[in-house]
Amino acid sequence: MNLAERHQRFHDLHQSGCFVIPNPWDMGSARMMASAGAAALATTSAGFAFTLGRPDMGRVTREESLKHAEDIVRATPLPVSGDFENGFADAPDDVAETIRLAAEVGLSGCSIEDTQMVDGNPAYAFDLAVERIRAAADAARSLGRPFILCARADGVMNGVYDLDEAIRRIQAFEKAGADLLYVPVPPGVEELKRVLASVSKPVNALAAGPLRQLTVPQFADIGVRRISLGSTIARVTHAAIAEQMDAILKDGSFAKLSAAISGDTVNRMLTAGAGDTD
Repeated sequence: MNLAERHQRFHDLHQSGCFVIPNPWDMGSARMMASAGAAALATTSAGFAFTLGRPDMGRVTREESLKHAEDIVRATPLPVSGDFENGFADAPDDVAETIRLAAEVGLSGCSIEDTQMVDGNPAYAFDLAVERIRAAADAARSLGRPFILCARADGVMNGVYDLDEAIRRIQAFEKAGADLLYVPVPPGVEELKRVLASVSKPVNALAAGPLRQLTVPQFADIGVRRISLGSTIARVTHAAIAEQMDAILKDGSFAKLSAAISGDTVNRMLTAGAGDTD
């Protein structure tokens, strides 16, 4: 698919049904996910930060994230969305500029959080949070091509406001022009159903916490449009690093290395995932 086809495909995926959007952290993981049958990809701010040896939450610059997103776009023929934290800015106009830059590197959409990237990660005040999404939505609409703007209310996950406030925010984000609404990690399935019932536009859910118990068909049955994985697969690989090094350096055992995937299998997946990106 060329870029125009990717953008249209991403738009169409959000109009009906339910799909999983995995989150690669480099070109290799992107190609492996594509070869496994992913319909679209999204970057992961945490997973990318880990590759740079940094913690998550505001430690990566806009320029670094844009270059990384461009690499993921080039890696496969799939549409890609950017996990762009708070838009790398506080002011609405600067968030709008992030949207325009995201489009320039070939992204088919991106997500914007209502979290301040300062100590404690408080939420932006309600009115400012809404204005930031309105500016982002206006910038997305000005592109003249499909671009899915996902507006995130992260305060439940971050422990800075409750579900009622999250719902108040996504309802306002919907009115401000967001295409997709997202409340990461509600306490359970019933709370996720409340989120879904509160808005008319599509909802993204994160397969994390208690929601990991759900299958893709179960997410679909309750009305979720898109299921993201966040940094989880990246952290699974980090768990493997920690486990292997513990066995080798503390126990002196190499037995756990038998869990490794073969190099030939990786090579095949990398080749298949590259596809035709022209």
